Formats: sequence, C-alpha cells, structure tokens
Amino acid sequence: MTAPHKILVTGGAGFIGSAVVRHLVGDLGVSVVTLDALTYAGNLASLTPVQDSPNHRFVHGDIRNGALLADLFAKERPDAVLHLAAESHVDRSIDGPAAFIDTNITGTYTLLEAARAHWSTLTGEDRATFRFHHVSTDEVYGSLGAEGLFTETTPYQPNSPYSASKAASDHLVRAWHHTYGLPVVTTNCSNNYGPYHFPEKLIPLVILNGLAGKPLPVYGDGLNVRDWLFVEDHAKALWAVLTRGQVGETYNIGGEAERTNLDVVGAICALLDEMTPAATPRSALITFVTDRPGHDARYAMDTTKITTDLGWRPEHDFESGLRKTVRWYLDNRPWWEDIRSGKYQGQRLGLTEGQRKP
Repeated sequence: MTAPHKILVTGGAGFIGSAVVRHLVGDLGVSVVTLDALTYAGNLASLTPVQDSPNHRFVHGDIRNGALLADLFAKERPDAVLHLAAESHVDRSIDGPAAFIDTNITGTYTLLEAARAHWSTLTGEDRATFRFHHVSTDEVYGSLGAEGLFTETTPYQPNSPYSASKAASDHLVRAWHHTYGLPVVTTNCSNNYGPYHFPEKLIPLVILNGLAGKPLPVYGDGLNVRDWLFVEDHAKALWAVLTRGQVGETYNIGGEAERTNLDVVGAICALLDEMTPAATPRSALITFVTDRPGHDARYAMDTTKITTDLGWRPEHDFESGLRKTVRWYLDNRPWWEDIRSGKYQGQRLGLTEGQRKP
C-alpha cells in the first residue's frame, strides 16, 4: 500500500505507543494524531522528543467515547489507525478486571465502529489504502511447555483477565473485517522492554529497586520464560506491517530472546553493578515472592511469517537492548522519579485476597 500520510495512534502516550509515535514522527516524518486518555500509565513526558513537531498533535480522550472519535475522524481524516490503547498489566487485571473488559473490549468495539464509519465515507485510492492496525499480545495464545513456538494459527487459550480481554478484542477486529470488509491487520507481540517503560513491569521495576537497594521481587521459582522484544524494534515492525502487511492477516512479532525471569533479573543486577557499583552485589537483593495466580510457564514466538513476508528482524539482541535500557534509566531520572513520587511507588500488585501478605 501507499505509505499513510496521517496516522491516528491510540494509546500513544503509553510505553509502546510513545515509541511508535517517536519513530513515526521523529524518524520517518509521518504526521501523527496521538489519542490517549492519560490513565496512570500514560505519560506526556514520553512524547517530549516530538511534542513540538508540526507533524504531531496530541488529543486527550478515551477510545470508549464514540462522539469524540466521530469528531476526531471527521476533523483529522487519518489514512490509518494504529490501535495500541489498552489496559495491559496482568497483575492489575487480577486485582481489577472490570477496567480491562471496559477498555480493551468495549473500547476496541467503539473504535472499530468509528473507523468503519470513517472508512465508509472514503472513495477510490483513499478507501483502498485505509488500514486499521490492531496491536495485541502473545498472551492470547496461553502457555507453552518447554518446547514449541506460538504461530499465527495457534489456538487461543488466554489464562488471565488481561489476555482474555485482548483475545476478545482480536476476535472483534477479525469479525469487523469479515463481516463489514474493514481493512485490518493484527499483530501479536512478545514482552516489550526499553526506555519509557512504566515501572510496574519486571525490567524497569528491577532496575529502579536495584538502584535504591530495595528487594528485587521474583515470582515463584523465577523459571517462567518470556521472549523479550526491544520496544524500538517493535515500533519498526509495526510500520512494516501497517505499510506492507496483507489485509486480514495476523503477524507475530518477537525478539528471538527467550529468558527466564531469574535470568533477566540477574542480567540487570550485573549491569547495575557495572554501571553504578554498590557495596553489595545487587543479586543479594533478589527475593522470591508468592507466584502470580495462573502464571503462564512460557511464551515464545515463531516470527517466520513477518521475517519471510515483510523482511523484518529485530535489530537488538537481548544483551544490547538491556544495556541501552539500563543506561536510559540511569540517564533519565526525572522521568521515573516523577512517577515514583506519585502514581506508583513499586508496590506488589496482582495477588488475590486469599494470598495477601501481612
């Protein structure tokens, strides 16, 4: 397809969304309208590098607001939608699933209807090249054993309220394509990491706790495996799918970097000890805590399709990406100190009432 001139990015002040916006506006010169509700994980500071660009406009709004969406589509007339707005933290979904159902399912439905109404007004080349790109997760596929990989045809088996809500949104997107003809593409990605990551997630939490000399929590035995994808590589993959992917298709995006949680924490400890030496090795801070309810054992992605069809591969291996990530947190204290002073202080999330520690 012809590269879009203007893209509506939902959730563009979040972790992955802001990386996408920075890449589109800062690296590619694409015009972007960022829509974000600025809930706890949305942060305008993550858009600072592009905030003054004439190619960027920020709109504070919620994807559940149909009237706002209709007005936005009518005024901006985007060539494409990159839909990243979502409640995304598994632990928070365990504590409060309602917000995940509301945003991830109802919000996606509302956005699909607004996009469909806009698309129906287009004609000719504009109609033919419009795309709705839905960004999802590998967690919809469930849990793997010691062997095997998720492919685009792996049956869905979500195991948390978060992954179930994302699975539902994936099915809505598929249905809007098959029923109404809306030109969609879907991507399912593995665990992202990198700069501007809200510090409730494993890697930034361990970095910041390690800097502060606080315990480094590891769930269960620490042997759960994830495939780690550097967020800037993910942003480039999304562009590849948006501009070259086939309508109606799904593409898995992974970092080719499987690691146990314990391996990840150990690698962060080693980097912190190297970059900011302390009296005691950070590994001494590792603390095994009660496991997350229903914690999936392993995720791993088969990326053959996106590699073969679109020529994308991750540019960072885990070691280089993690080094860049740790260095970014050391060099950008104001960004995360502002968060830790108010929105989130590093407390444990995602324990059911029967597992609450005193």
